[in-house]
Amino acid sequence: MKNPSESELIYDWNTHDAEVVLARKKVELDDETLRDGLQNPSVTDPSIEDKIELLHFMHDLEIESANLGLPGAGPRARADITRMAEVIRDDHLKIYPNCAVRTVKADITPLIDIVQKTGVEIEAATFIGSSPIRQYAEEWTIDHVLKLSDDAVRYAVENGLPVMYVTEDTTRARPEDIRRLYTTAIEAGARRVCVCDTCGHAMPYGVRNLINFVRQIVADSGEDVKVDWHGHSDRGLAVVNSLAAIKAGADRVHATGLGIGERVGNTAMDLLLVNMKLDGVIDRDLTRLADYTKMVSRICEVPLPNMYPVFGRDAFRTGTGVHAAAVIKAKKKGQDWLADRVYSGVPAGWFGLQQKIEIGFMSGVSNIVYWLNEHNIEPEKRLVDEIFTAAKQHNKILSDDEIWNIVKYVTYESDPVTDTLDEWKKQIKH
Repeated sequence: MKNPSESELIYDWNTHDAEVVLARKKVELDDETLRDGLQNPSVTDPSIEDKIELLHFMHDLEIESANLGLPGAGPRARADITRMAEVIRDDHLKIYPNCAVRTVKADITPLIDIVQKTGVEIEAATFIGSSPIRQYAEEWTIDHVLKLSDDAVRYAVENGLPVMYVTEDTTRARPEDIRRLYTTAIEAGARRVCVCDTCGHAMPYGVRNLINFVRQIVADSGEDVKVDWHGHSDRGLAVVNSLAAIKAGADRVHATGLGIGERVGNTAMDLLLVNMKLDGVIDRDLTRLADYTKMVSRICEVPLPNMYPVFGRDAFRTGTGVHAAAVIKAKKKGQDWLADRVYSGVPAGWFGLQQKIEIGFMSGVSNIVYWLNEHNIEPEKRLVDEIFTAAKQHNKILSDDEIWNIVKYVTYESDPVTDTLDEWKKQIKH
């Protein structure tokens, strides 16, 4: 009998009677971990060596561009940006760098100096607030914002910098202000505009409305200008909003490792990549993505929660009897993809991970038999019963060492092989 295909066993309601969430064209990614990500008050600014290693991860994951920092922040920031630009140049990394600068010459001039020193083209991400609430708090008029924007973009362009014009808080700005700001920036020479959900205000349908509106402004200008999306996660919608921006026609989307960033953070680069691959927007090897998340966690000193999707410790673990039984039955059919999908919406193998069956208070005998077989131990009835009894008496998952101790006790009660568990496990495995 012919084995059924994945499409025959999984009906996809994401594509039922609706547009498939696919990009109309190639969608690029901008990694903001080393700039916007470091604005989170709980993170640590990594060493330059760690930043360079992270750049290599971005290259391996085919992330097209990266924000290297804010040169106006001071000497250390400028030194790190310069060094990273040199590494991108010397190691031939396929990463197009950019830097955040306020719409003032004092921020743009240090970036000009770095570009002249390194010979590396770096995009100036000139940013300024655009919403009425920000204008009111700053005591700005829209005419003042327009003049700052025009002067800054022209200064950057005149000095050889490509410019991405960034309007902070775009998702709460008036349509007429957005049109005037982007039109002014484009006329001044900006060749990319960035729509920002700085306060995490937007819903997916709001993202669609805004991206469509901005794309029309660009079309009306008659210039070849790209549209970026930059989203925050105050409502927990950053990833889905970024997917909505892609569907609406954004050319590039910004994100950070683990979603770190100001307040509760930004779009998570790792989860965005997962969803883009699942939706068919990209087709690339993401087996190193788990290592990328671990590195961001380590160098920024941000804990990776156990329940974090895909890359958390619990993402592919199950100790529930009925779930484990389904995975085990799928494995017995000899189809790896089946075991990877029967109780998971994400195929672990795509990301260099695997399903793991644990033993706990909600486990059945099948969990225990599977664990023993995986460790080349005969699942004798007495041993299975002892582990089952211990599992039901605990209020959490048994650790591997706890299970090994039961195996040692039941199998070698009268003749312990060694005093230490680690030495004993080495001997029994041989």
